[in-house]
Amino acid sequence: MGTPIVEPVVSKIDWGSERVHGPTLKILTASSSSATGEHANLRAATISLTSCREVATILDFSSLQLISQAEDTSVTVVVISYMKEIPCHFCRGSSCNNGSNVVGGVDLAPVRCPRSMCPLSSITSCKVEVTLQFDEVVLAPLTRTRSYGNVPQPHVVLYYSQRTTKGSFLISEATGVSDTAHGYKDTPGIWRKDQVEAWKPIVSAVHDKGGIFFCQLWHTGRISTKDFQPNRQAPISSTDKPVKTQTLPRQLGTNEIPQIVNDFRIAARNAIEAGFDGVEIHGAHGYLIDQFMKDQVNNRTDQYGGSLENRCRFALEIVEAVVNEIGADRVGIRLSPFANYMDSGDSNPSALGLYMAESLNKYGISYCHMVEPRMKTIGEKVECPESLVPMRKAFRGTFIVAGGYDREDGNKAVDEGRADLVAYGRLFIANPDLPKRFELDAPLNKYNRETFYTSDPVVGYTDYPFLENVV
Repeated sequence: MGTPIVEPVVSKIDWGSERVHGPTLKILTASSSSATGEHANLRAATISLTSCREVATILDFSSLQLISQAEDTSVTVVVISYMKEIPCHFCRGSSCNNGSNVVGGVDLAPVRCPRSMCPLSSITSCKVEVTLQFDEVVLAPLTRTRSYGNVPQPHVVLYYSQRTTKGSFLISEATGVSDTAHGYKDTPGIWRKDQVEAWKPIVSAVHDKGGIFFCQLWHTGRISTKDFQPNRQAPISSTDKPVKTQTLPRQLGTNEIPQIVNDFRIAARNAIEAGFDGVEIHGAHGYLIDQFMKDQVNNRTDQYGGSLENRCRFALEIVEAVVNEIGADRVGIRLSPFANYMDSGDSNPSALGLYMAESLNKYGISYCHMVEPRMKTIGEKVECPESLVPMRKAFRGTFIVAGGYDREDGNKAVDEGRADLVAYGRLFIANPDLPKRFELDAPLNKYNRETFYTSDPVVGYTDYPFLENVV
């Protein structure tokens, strides 16, 4: 058994009343050499932590065995153990030891960057930020139109609780950031105090079952109509071009854009106050942010239009504002560069997706959630040659994919390294215990599209049977 070259670092975290937020948990570890002096290798080990109180974890690095852990574990994290001082090829070959490649008499030049071992890790200056190992089956954000008067209702508690398992990751339905953001009846908001209070028991129910819950922040832009706008004013957009028979939108003035950015910032703060673990910025599917990014919609001539960089400026300003407000580890974004929802297509979606993936690295956000190219329109899956792989390779955080996945397809995406996590929508609507069914390869309930967007608090919402109740 080898001896540690450097002393292992004991990570002691006291969250008090706070919940575990995966990307904020940082455990720096050390490795060991073998008795024969072979190069130290990067290893992966899985340990368990308590859900929210004080925890101290010690690893025996010579055997990578967990020798001490708290009881009553509820979440799992991936720990990468490595030399405390190593050269990191991810950092362009620079060394963490003041230029020296030798530590404890061992040449560390061949050591590879930990990112090659764990796609859920984010590497900065040769330190490992450990993220929660979520269930690979993610609840996608799903509009359900059961929040009467834009306020989440008590029946929403049961809906999300049903779909929560220990360690699972859920993204809420699209939630309006302001009184101009809504475009559909009975969709929730989070800009008012009563809405924040209404979300609290829902979030608590998810946390009580060990789930991680992000709130998706939304502005519909030109998809809205006067019926949903204050004083029946025109909906706002990057453009004055309408969507088919929709209300003619009003193009935002350059001086008005900072206010919309601020709406997202405040909504993110409100989401954290409501207890959410983080937020997902909705930049997909033809809504306001997408209306700025896509060149078939955006016809502006100011700094928010024209070039790819200009068209993405609005989205990135929102990301920056939200990151500055609540922290990068609590922020994700959803994008659909290839989709043509709501007449929001782009002439070069591959370039758009790649530019955004690369640009997001600057802010260090927790994840990027992209919709597959095959989902160009709502509900229609069309095979195509385009791929998200270049975006996946470019983005340095957790990469989530969505769009027409089933069990086999999702497993393949993760196994092949095309994604870290897979988000499921329609299958999760009809199967509240979807992770269990996938694990057992059990039959699935069939979903009923006719009840997706009704207002009934039970039918098509919380009445789908669990596996143990199926005769």
